[in-house]
Amino acid sequence: MKNIVGLWIDHRKAVIVSLGEKKDEIREIPSDMEKHIRFSGGAQVASAEDQRDRRFTGHLDKYYDKVISMIRDADSILILGPGEAKGEFEKRLRAESLGARIVGIVTMDKMPYDQLAAKVREHFLNSTEKIQKSNKHKNFLTDSKLKIKGENL
Repeated sequence: MKNIVGLWIDHRKAVIVSLGEKKDEIREIPSDMEKHIRFSGGAQVASAEDQRDRRFTGHLDKYYDKVISMIRDADSILILGPGEAKGEFEKRLRAESLGARIVGIVTMDKMPYDQLAAKVREHFLNSTEKIQKSNKHKNFLTDSKLKIKGENL
């Protein structure tokens, strides 16, 4: 079986669902990040906010690197999540030359881990069924063309 991964991610934590033939593996990676707060105000507040933004971005970079290290071997990656983090993470995967492994991006709120694993499994089962149907259709068309060519020769 291919190494199939579903990743639910936001700025607070990532949940990795690795689908197995007999059992799914679920891992949580906390970002250990404080909530990102924006302020409005004068130059002093802007300077403090710039420092906070730089710390936040640096922390996100480390967090995303850690998550990437845990899914680097995946053949197929489904990214799920509620907000900006899933798009940011997609860009990071593409920058790491892992973009071809992304099979979908889905907006989804938090849910219990067993439901998340079921969603990931459902997505990949539906994708596999669609590919199989498409291949059957292509094979039918190819076989039909071959028969027609054979009769015409």
